[in-house]
Amino acid sequence: MKKKIVIVGASKGIGNAIAKRLAVGGNSVTALSRSEGDLDRIQNVNYLEYDAVGTGDFPLIEGPVDGVVYCPGSINLKPFHRLTEKDFLADLNINLLGAVRTIQALLPNLKEAANPSIVLFSTVAVQTGMGFHASVSAAKGAVEGLTRSLAAEFAPKIRVNSIAPSLTDTPLAERLLSSPEKREAAEGRNPMSKVGTSDEVAAMAEFLLTGESNWITGQIFHVDGGMGTLR
Repeated sequence: MKKKIVIVGASKGIGNAIAKRLAVGGNSVTALSRSEGDLDRIQNVNYLEYDAVGTGDFPLIEGPVDGVVYCPGSINLKPFHRLTEKDFLADLNINLLGAVRTIQALLPNLKEAANPSIVLFSTVAVQTGMGFHASVSAAKGAVEGLTRSLAAEFAPKIRVNSIAPSLTDTPLAERLLSSPEKREAAEGRNPMSKVGTSDEVAAMAEFLLTGESNWITGQIFHVDGGMGTLR
């Protein structure tokens, strides 16, 4: 059965890969982001301009929505003594509060659907302590708390899960992979000796949005090459 999915942050990276996977499968995708990117060239995708951290109203979406994916994130890596309160607030705004605004806006639509699913994004750095990740880890830790709380509150009607990748080859991570030396070092830190791809992470999101994951909620899925658990 084809589904109607809303993806926030679909113009680049993992969100774009999710949109393409779902659209190829014949699902109807409403893609919200600040820029259109290549979304106009993807069949079954309807683009709406929206800034997840802006002050504008959430776009009006009518009818049942089977799935919501919130993809915007940040990689704000600094020594703790250089992080300001503004840094923490900015990371909370894009990672946590943007997701909250999205879910609250689309909750009536989700309640109209037969088996709706929400997919959020965390990071491996929440479970695995990593230096210089204090701000983003705190924000993503809040996302994990939100995931479990909403999964409990919305059960059994709406499923809520999060995906926690390790370093993935996306525009957001570009400066961390900007040279062969940086890429080689990143691969060397991963148990699978590779940097993840957007499509590998998108495959998990696609699974969580389909009927094959009907009995899964309140979980944090580490699509991270084993980085969260292996040494």
